[in-house]
Amino acid sequence: MSNKTLSILSYVTLIGWLIAYFSGKDKADGLLTYHLKQSFGLAIVSILFNITLSVIAFLVPSLSFLGLLGFAILIFSVLGMINAANNAERPVPVFGKVFEDKFSFIS
Repeated sequence: MSNKTLSILSYVTLIGWLIAYFSGKDKADGLLTYHLKQSFGLAIVSILFNITLSVIAFLVPSLSFLGLLGFAILIFSVLGMINAANNAERPVPVFGKVFEDKFSFIS
């Protein structure tokens, strides 16, 4: 697979990220590395967000509608895929700038 395809695949669940990481490990270019970092950070935010919302919904059931905010993470993933498809190294909205210099194991 090309690095562009792997960059797009990295946003499709954690399994997609693992496939992209291990398939492109030896031939990674700047685009793939950038989108691996962005999608990994987005996955971490998604997991933390879901845990937090689960606790809130358990403690205050009337706030369980906040789970609809999870669609924002899905939209961010789609925007990341679009950026990867366009060979653009643009961060995902809201959290992306934070992930640009993190995750040094991805290189």
